[in-house]
Amino acid sequence: MTNFSELPLSASLQDRLAAGNFKIPTPVQAGAIPPALLGKDVLATAQTGTGKTLGFLIPILERLENQPGTGIEALVLVPTRELAMQVLEAYTVLHGRKGVEAALVVGGLSEAKQLQAIRRGARLVVATPGRLEDFMRRKLVKLANVKVLVLDEADRMLDMGFLPAIQRIVGALPQDRQTMCFSATLEASVSKLVKDYMRQPVRIEVGSILKPSDRVKLQIFEVPTEKKLGLLQNLLNGENGSFLVFAKTRFGTERLAGKLSRAGYDAAMIHGDRSQSQRTAALQGFQQGKYRVLVATDVAARGIHVQNIAHVINYDLPQVPEDFIHRVGRTGRASERGVASTFATRQEIGDIRKIERTLKITMERLPLDPAIVAEVRQEIKDLPLTRERSHGFRERAPQSRDRSSKSRSSVKEFAPRRHRS
Repeated sequence: MTNFSELPLSASLQDRLAAGNFKIPTPVQAGAIPPALLGKDVLATAQTGTGKTLGFLIPILERLENQPGTGIEALVLVPTRELAMQVLEAYTVLHGRKGVEAALVVGGLSEAKQLQAIRRGARLVVATPGRLEDFMRRKLVKLANVKVLVLDEADRMLDMGFLPAIQRIVGALPQDRQTMCFSATLEASVSKLVKDYMRQPVRIEVGSILKPSDRVKLQIFEVPTEKKLGLLQNLLNGENGSFLVFAKTRFGTERLAGKLSRAGYDAAMIHGDRSQSQRTAALQGFQQGKYRVLVATDVAARGIHVQNIAHVINYDLPQVPEDFIHRVGRTGRASERGVASTFATRQEIGDIRKIERTLKITMERLPLDPAIVAEVRQEIKDLPLTRERSHGFRERAPQSRDRSSKSRSSVKEFAPRRHRS
């Protein structure tokens, strides 16, 4: 399939695709949509930004619009409310004014409005597992009529601990249904999910699922922690376009966004403690150009679908190599190109090598700005020359004379770092 017009779709849906300027399908769409239209189970793995959402929405629309029914007939499970909102937004664009009613079921938004949409006769529900399970437990939603189940970003849902909720939700669905699973990776946990819930799925695999897109330039700077902000400002001053910056913690996100704002940059932030209205305002402002910089924790790695992000910054390293893929996948989407820069301290170079080995990539090493290098060298020069520093050891606080305290200090000082996985 080289054009959406080749699909056996209703004239009305074809017109809406044309009106939305959807002409040439992406590889994952070309592979997934035809078997999905035939009612077959589909397992699709592809990198982020390859158009998986349209790959399941088009078959759902065609089924719902041409087969009369009542109650919830299509269920899409996603890991985050941001992604759920974006799936529903894409559906709204496609279904037209008189299309099939759809409902959003997520945490952090008005429960009354969500239930009202379901009671109005929504036949499609886009939900996060936690909130949907809560509705089921309180007998506020019925899933006995579901004919299509979509597990979108399945690996991310499992990473976030949603497996028990997914199991209870799927257990309440009819066994005679179509199941589509879309994932960036096919880990062991996802494979088990496929084995348990899918029937001879058509396998769609587009490109390497454990490698960043070739459209993204990967580069790394070795930089001391205290100089990361200066390096980020240099990049912002020297390049055009929007920047998505990933920090490790919620506190770090707030602190970095505040420093950038005080330095005169239009910056917003997203993390798990922000209310939905705050997260929506930040994301919309970033999309519309009100904010040039969006600082986020990994809650945004798969939930942000903004076109034309010029530069992704790994201000802090991700916890696992797979998260590196999802972060850098926010740029270089569709046919665009992008840049992803990683800031790493000297102590983190081992972690960088682990990422490169796991993903089979090589990041370009770039030198720091001369002004930053000179500043770091001056600070090192100004330190008192101790035996530890002359041999490359880091400075240590004065040791207590108590032997037990000294022993504990030594263990703490030279114990290997633990890495969370």
